[in-house]
Amino acid sequence: MTAKAKQYGNESITALKGADRVRKRPGVIFGSDGLEGCEHSVFEILSNSIDEAREGFGDKIVVTKYRDNSIEVEDFGRGIPVDYNTREKKYNWELVFCELYAGGKYGQGGDNYEYSLGLNGLGLCATQYASEYMDVEIYQGGFRYEMHFQKGEPVGELQKEPTTRKKTGTRIRWRPDLDVFTAIDIPLEYYQETIKRQAVVNPGVLFLLRAEGDGGFEEFTYRYENGIKDYVQELAGEDTLTAVQYWQTETAGRDRADKQDYKVKLSVACCFSNRRQVVEYYHNSSFLEHGGSPERAVKTAFVYQIDAYLKQNAKYLKGESKITYQDVADALVLVSSSFSTQTSYENQTKKSITNAFIAQAMTDFLKRSLEVYFIEKPEEAGKIADQVLINKRSREKAENTRKNLKKTLTATIDMANRVQKFVDCRTKDVSRREVYIVEGDSALGACKLSRDAEFQAIIPVRGKILNCLKAEYDKIFKSEIITDLIKVLGCGVEVKSKANKDLLSFNLDQLKWNKVIICTDADVDGFQIRTLILTMLYRLTPTLIREGYVFIAESPLYEITTKDKVYFAYNESEKADMLREIGSQKYTIQRSKGLGENDPDMMWMTTMNPESRRLIKVTPDSVEETATMFDILLGDNLAGRKEFIAERGQDYLDMLDVS
Repeated sequence: MTAKAKQYGNESITALKGADRVRKRPGVIFGSDGLEGCEHSVFEILSNSIDEAREGFGDKIVVTKYRDNSIEVEDFGRGIPVDYNTREKKYNWELVFCELYAGGKYGQGGDNYEYSLGLNGLGLCATQYASEYMDVEIYQGGFRYEMHFQKGEPVGELQKEPTTRKKTGTRIRWRPDLDVFTAIDIPLEYYQETIKRQAVVNPGVLFLLRAEGDGGFEEFTYRYENGIKDYVQELAGEDTLTAVQYWQTETAGRDRADKQDYKVKLSVACCFSNRRQVVEYYHNSSFLEHGGSPERAVKTAFVYQIDAYLKQNAKYLKGESKITYQDVADALVLVSSSFSTQTSYENQTKKSITNAFIAQAMTDFLKRSLEVYFIEKPEEAGKIADQVLINKRSREKAENTRKNLKKTLTATIDMANRVQKFVDCRTKDVSRREVYIVEGDSALGACKLSRDAEFQAIIPVRGKILNCLKAEYDKIFKSEIITDLIKVLGCGVEVKSKANKDLLSFNLDQLKWNKVIICTDADVDGFQIRTLILTMLYRLTPTLIREGYVFIAESPLYEITTKDKVYFAYNESEKADMLREIGSQKYTIQRSKGLGENDPDMMWMTTMNPESRRLIKVTPDSVEETATMFDILLGDNLAGRKEFIAERGQDYLDMLDVS
């Protein structure tokens, strides 16, 4: 060994203490040490103010975003208790701001907060630990309290003085620490989205967001008098299939037989629409991005009850398959807001809950609510059933279309399913196989005579290929030329469309070629065909370009013949150089003929022979530039095309086929 082995013994074990428990491992508490974790630390402070308002203490919360990335949250609740705690033998400010798993939410039966957004006793302390500084001002019991923290440590003593202010409450200002988080510049959109969501699930509470800018503070207010019912109406708009329904209930139960019962409050607002589809879940005011128990309940209950209605009313066709949740969701606008005195979050970030009892209670509640709704509103029930069936049959038709298209485009090329006029090569070694995409039957004939049949295949483009930059996918795949080309490639296509994202699965391992070579005449028509083929590949198989499988066979512009030798010049500069090299020898010079007119030896030498041909690789660096040029020359960018012609048109005048 070249270095002394590190010792690992009893003294190697260490424990993080105090603020380091958060400052050195913020991801454990906040889910990330990046901007997302920083955002969650803000939500932890906001959660405490929301809990106070929900318990009936204060109906206004003010959040201020300052230009220096500091944040302030002010509420008008009871104020955080910070005086001496005789039971714990410590000041409450030490417990709340400097002790993890300490707070007012651990009392038996939920004495202080029956339904709390912050249950774990981590948020306020953890955010203080993760702050560059934190300033706290509290009004409670006729006194004003003030304290300061820096880098997770208290600065000075608790300041306490009498006050004549009658309103109680808490104001906390802090700046997240860049020594803890990699980014702290939280965008305004995060505050707007988060605060709006809280206004939705806390009916009647006024949220005021203040954002400091160059011209002072911009203010945004959020308040939903009827909570999720008003929100669903806002999401769905006026033109809906059904009116907004609102259902609520309270119950109690346990997740396991050996556990204690806990209370649950459920509320759901929903309607059906053929224009909007939105489903959101909240628990104890926290937006459940990943759903969990409420999502399972909604999926089970809605599919069960709508399927039962379809069966009872003979809506299904004979032999027709059952609806899925996706068929329901495509017409559903729903927001659920649940609360419980005990909550099992998937993790501290509270984006999913796992309570088994909540899932079962909500499933039963929704089944009963839907059953009654369908009986009381038969006309709306019929509309819902018809729309869900429309969604189901549209989905099935699209799936069948995708399956058939995939089968068509990835079918094996054999004698029973041969692409028209495709000429294959003999070798099955993909590392050697090359396919030439050529224009027309005459070029096919010339290339076929001059190629090496062992490893070179040819497919002709018959007629003008579709401009894939502007066409919709359904039109693209109706083109026989394009589907034949995709069949020959063998790797499927990549479709960058949400509506068609699973149209075909692209698999680079299924590519049948080591090189895909575009070979067209060196004239205006040839350039256009080349561009259209490149456009097709860029739109449907961009990975082939990025991975370097696509090439352009460069055709010579001039053929210069002397007594002893034939020269090929690929541009004007090469022509001039060759003429200088020839010197006083007699020669003839002519523009190269089209591919179909060249003799096999000339085609082999200039276009097919790997030793002497010139191939231009379409490189990854050129993809974006190519896309921009495609848009100018072939897309809808008319202004760009006009500008390009005005600025660069003269460069191409010598290429025009005019007399």
